[in-house]
Amino acid sequence: MKRIIIAAALMFAGMSAASAQETPLWLRSNSISPDGSSIAFTYKGNIYITDVKGGQARQLTTNPAYDSTPMWTPDGQNIVFSSTRERSKDIFMVPAKGGTPKRITTHPHNEALRTILGDGTIIFAAAIQQDAQYGDFPGQAQLYAVSPEGGRPEQVTSLPVMNMSVSKDGKVLYEDYKGYEDPFRKHHTSSVTRDIWLYTPAAGAKDFRISPDGTFTKLSTFNGEDRNPVFAADGKTFYYLSEADGTINIYRCSIDSPGKSEQLTFYRHNPVRYLSISANGTLCYSWDGELYTLRPGAQPEKVNISIITDKIERDTDYQTVGSGASRLALSPTGKEIAVTVRGDVYITSVEHRSTKRITNTASQERGISFAKDGRTIYYAAERNGHWGIWQTSLTDKDDKMFTYAIKMEEKLLTKPGETCFQPQVSPDGEWIAYLKDRTAIAVMNLKSGAEKILLPGTVNYSYTDGDQSFEWGPDSKHILCNYQADGGWNNEDVAVIDIETGEITDLTQSGYSDGGFRWALKGKAMTWTSDKYGYRSHGSWGSDRDIYLMFFDRKAYLEFHKDKEERQMSEMFKSEKEEKKEKKDSVKAEKKAEKLALDLENRQEMIVKLTPNAGRIGDHYLTQDGKKLYYMVRLERGMDLCMMDMENRNIKVVSKNVYGSLYPSADDKYLFLLSGSGVSKISTGSGSRESIAFSGEFEYRPAQEREYIFNHIWKQVQEKFYDPQIHGIDWAGYKATYAKFLPHIDNNFDFQEMLSELLGELNGSHTGARYSYRPAYSMATLGVLYDLDYKGDGLKIKEILKGGTLYIQDPEIKEGDIIEAINGEKITAGSDWYSLFQRKAGQRVVLTVKKGGKKAEDIYIKTAGSDATRMYKRWVEQRAEMVRKLSNGRVAYVHVEGMDSESFRTVFSELLGKYRSCEAVIVDTRHNGGGWLHDDLVTLLSGKEYARFEPRGNYIGSEPFTKWNKPSCVLIGEDNYSDACGFPYAYKALGIGKLIGAPVPGTMTAVWWENQVDPSIVFGIPQVGVTAVKEGRYIENMQIEPDILVYNDPASVLRGEDKQLEAAVAEMLKAIDNK
Repeated sequence: MKRIIIAAALMFAGMSAASAQETPLWLRSNSISPDGSSIAFTYKGNIYITDVKGGQARQLTTNPAYDSTPMWTPDGQNIVFSSTRERSKDIFMVPAKGGTPKRITTHPHNEALRTILGDGTIIFAAAIQQDAQYGDFPGQAQLYAVSPEGGRPEQVTSLPVMNMSVSKDGKVLYEDYKGYEDPFRKHHTSSVTRDIWLYTPAAGAKDFRISPDGTFTKLSTFNGEDRNPVFAADGKTFYYLSEADGTINIYRCSIDSPGKSEQLTFYRHNPVRYLSISANGTLCYSWDGELYTLRPGAQPEKVNISIITDKIERDTDYQTVGSGASRLALSPTGKEIAVTVRGDVYITSVEHRSTKRITNTASQERGISFAKDGRTIYYAAERNGHWGIWQTSLTDKDDKMFTYAIKMEEKLLTKPGETCFQPQVSPDGEWIAYLKDRTAIAVMNLKSGAEKILLPGTVNYSYTDGDQSFEWGPDSKHILCNYQADGGWNNEDVAVIDIETGEITDLTQSGYSDGGFRWALKGKAMTWTSDKYGYRSHGSWGSDRDIYLMFFDRKAYLEFHKDKEERQMSEMFKSEKEEKKEKKDSVKAEKKAEKLALDLENRQEMIVKLTPNAGRIGDHYLTQDGKKLYYMVRLERGMDLCMMDMENRNIKVVSKNVYGSLYPSADDKYLFLLSGSGVSKISTGSGSRESIAFSGEFEYRPAQEREYIFNHIWKQVQEKFYDPQIHGIDWAGYKATYAKFLPHIDNNFDFQEMLSELLGELNGSHTGARYSYRPAYSMATLGVLYDLDYKGDGLKIKEILKGGTLYIQDPEIKEGDIIEAINGEKITAGSDWYSLFQRKAGQRVVLTVKKGGKKAEDIYIKTAGSDATRMYKRWVEQRAEMVRKLSNGRVAYVHVEGMDSESFRTVFSELLGKYRSCEAVIVDTRHNGGGWLHDDLVTLLSGKEYARFEPRGNYIGSEPFTKWNKPSCVLIGEDNYSDACGFPYAYKALGIGKLIGAPVPGTMTAVWWENQVDPSIVFGIPQVGVTAVKEGRYIENMQIEPDILVYNDPASVLRGEDKQLEAAVAEMLKAIDNK
């Protein structure tokens, strides 16, 4: 049914959906026509055109794909736009009057429209190939020009250029890109914020290029966001967006007087976005989800729009789910399992596919546990903005299984408004334990409803939901849990809680990382994993682990250590009285478990290391009789499930490529495995493994699910953001500001952008939302850089990348050779050849190559899917060679690719191996996205020689021999992020050496990127703030200033130069000479 959406209409309660009138909101990317009469804009993934005065908009595109970023051609006859209709984000063009869009670009790397030149040439950005001479870090998108008729794009520049505008005389205004930060972050001032530049072509320049021959002038001076410049018709005046007054507004300026700007709009909340201009000077923009115009000398005017369109998105999409389970619980009988899929709870038969859906909400349920009688299932559900423990029970006494039941009743167990999840019913069925406020462990008596807190919420810190663990003891009187008291976040212990007395005992106290605990031997012991004796990563986190067994009963400890002969002898010499007592105790235990008498005082003397070798250990389970240990460990490519016979210590692989969680049946006959591939059942007797299939009904309600995700994200930030004051912003007010857009969004592209706008109000790093849209087609690569100036047939090779496809597979190919055809399809001059490489990554292809000007020949090559690694190594090698030449080999150069163990090993190896004869080192951290390595690096670089090894007067080494004890400096830049901000801070705070380069934004927080119930949506919460002790404040938003300030200007970068590196060499030579 068609519906009419009228701008500025009043909303009346009780109106039907067919006749409802409401303001169309989330009108975002827009473009005013050259003559100023019309506006093209995007709404719900389609392109519309409206009169500049408003009225009913005309729908231009109707494809189910996502269409956006419309832009008028200079003659006003066509609209160029971006679309995913060919399963990658490409550029299309359609007549403004309507018609079939024509595809302009074909590369699968998500082309982004930038501008259209006066002759109709389309300028777009895409990560295809940088120019061979380009000196900055590889990986960013380049700028290309393509004819409106299509064909082979020509590179404009390798500089990353965001929004841009071109004057009639060829001058270019552009918004720069210095490094990563969420594009919708607001309210921040730092070195990474965008600036506006003017590029003036060199005299006599013919083609449209941004080259080092021209002149670059930085026009903006504000240390916050300056964006989206547009030229006025006179070619001197320009308009742009700036956050200079605290909110992104419109400003006017001139390229002749860039220091003098005039503010034109004065919005106090919500940013102005998507600025465009007509030839008559009328500006068009989006604010608060609606379109506005601004004429010279006038006030902003809202463009009142009505839209008549069909509704494409279904309210409910009925689906069947049979995979994707994320939680599992086994019923007491072992005949049913409960799983959560896409946020709903299902119970299925172990033997059949029959499945019963227990919950049916657009929100999320997780953490499931059966009652002792199997007639009630408990789970956590987030409803009405809070996590609570809910229960669903069978109400018909004749029903024995949920799988086949009809009558059920659901109710809330915990109090409304509390945050409670991860329920776990005690073995005796009398109690239920759960997490309260994420870290406190609470227990509730299921009969009386009385609740008590066993572990205060201040003891542990929860980094991600689900990272806190606890387990009931078989006696229902004790609980094992993780324990972080007194600053033990990074070296967690295992504790036991007596639920009657409330006493907490830290069991492990190892100073290492302990976890993965389970009760064992019917409560007389526990198993756990620890990295105490495992090999640890050379840098950053990560280590091998072992499985240990700690006894709480000396008799059980003694029994465990008996060999086969000793056990047989014990059985032989048992008296009749002892046998009767054992049988009596066994019957008594089956009726009701007595409280365990735990010998905790002697626990450290009763520890057994079960695994013979440390490794990458996953889940594990020791059978109740202590005879078999099942555990997951990485043996070859993936994780394998192994079984160790505890009597003879023989190990065998039960099942290969197994990763997940183990759930033992009550009788120990089966282990149920929940993994990414589904649910399976493994026999502990034979080792056989069989899949458990389920098939449940799922009602996908996209609009309701988006509303739930929005509210969930808002609440997560409120409860977990590192600053409890949330930087002093009105977080509740922003919720209302952005929630009103939800009814006007029907796709994840818009939804992700709206979430990022909301999260951008936080002025925090490590946040924003992501939508994991990926092109359907990959692009094959050959490990070469092509000659971008070559105009003839084929592809001329400019450079062959070391270690790349052609370098390895055909050493005869040289620079200057021409690839004439791919699989027999010729590449003609000016043709778009990208389609020839699509869907061929990792495949064998036939290249027709003309080598050294000789007759072309066919060669067979297996392609690659990316040259990113080769390009990175090329960049590093170029820097190293620059340093070698400038210092005559006296100074070393290392680049820290990431803050991780692999990068640390590379740095360590090169410093103390390849470069140990050098007299100083430049440690380059530019373009490093973070991780956790700061302390390892400062320790490595802070060596002070205090002893020398000199047998018979011959020097063979120094102490410390695992540290660099010569001068060093650190290169930094605007693209340092996260721990790549933390390391320069630590290096400077400890006075090790000088920082050289550009300032580093303060982004030192630890983030949780949380996947949503829609797995294609993820968002970040910066939740662990790091306080600088000296400054007494968070490092977040505290810019790290260099000791020597040097910028790499655009022209020098295009020439392949590195001014920052040159300054670092000069400083190190000075340090060497002054020693």
